[in-house]
Amino acid sequence: MKSSVPLTAVLFLLVFSAMVSAQEADTTFGWKKQAVASLNLTQASFSNWKQGGDNSLAWQVKLATRFDLNEEKWNWTNTSKFELGFAKVAGAEARKSTDALEIESVLVRKLGTLLNPFVAATAKTQFVSGFDFDDDNDTKTKVSKFLDPGYFTQSIGLDYKPNETFRTRMGFTIKETVTSEFSVPYADDPDTEKLEKIRVEPGISSVSNFSRQFHENVLLVSKLDIFTDLEAFDRIDVTWENQLTLKVTKYINVNITVDLLYDKDITSDAQLKEVLGVGFTYTLL
Repeated sequence: MKSSVPLTAVLFLLVFSAMVSAQEADTTFGWKKQAVASLNLTQASFSNWKQGGDNSLAWQVKLATRFDLNEEKWNWTNTSKFELGFAKVAGAEARKSTDALEIESVLVRKLGTLLNPFVAATAKTQFVSGFDFDDDNDTKTKVSKFLDPGYFTQSIGLDYKPNETFRTRMGFTIKETVTSEFSVPYADDPDTEKLEKIRVEPGISSVSNFSRQFHENVLLVSKLDIFTDLEAFDRIDVTWENQLTLKVTKYINVNITVDLLYDKDITSDAQLKEVLGVGFTYTLL
């Protein structure tokens, strides 16, 4: 994947957000709190069905929170995402379909200009163990578990927020990859004989968030996260998360999620995940 692709995407989002609306000054001070929980279920059962089919059951739970403190000189945003889901087909073992634990905290010093300094910290991992299944040989190989790997970043730089729809930040970042059992391929350096369980990478990162209500019942949320190691500018890590939510009723939504992941340390190919779900959504805060 060439570096021009994600950089072009960031530029497009910047231009698009500027076209959507002019810069808006947020004068609403204090805390804004939001917590949304959702449950998606899919079930199929067959009995004497001549056209064929396997019984199946899939479920997915999500919790997304946002706590935003806005003051005259400071803005402190804390977000989190918790996801876990499994799918079971016929007599096969239940397999994980989604698993994410992500926490982010961003503190911005407001100078009254388009660009404002920020510091940020993030943490990412998974809840339960993950496996690589070999259906031909009926075997499975454990490839991950809680905090193995775990990703942590600390950043300092400039934040740009022209309106409530779009926000982007860029700066110097320290990225740590922590492992215990699965050092390869996440943290180990293949060029050394020693098995490293922790990888520390200084680099440059860019994080862009886009959220727009296109219709009363249609919401698009997109997040583009780019990181490049200072020692290898040609190797860019990209995480692009997109979710389209269609509100059917007060508590029932249709969610379409498309995630793109590229990390050459794990695989040279881009990773793509698409999920279409219908489920219940409830706003806790």
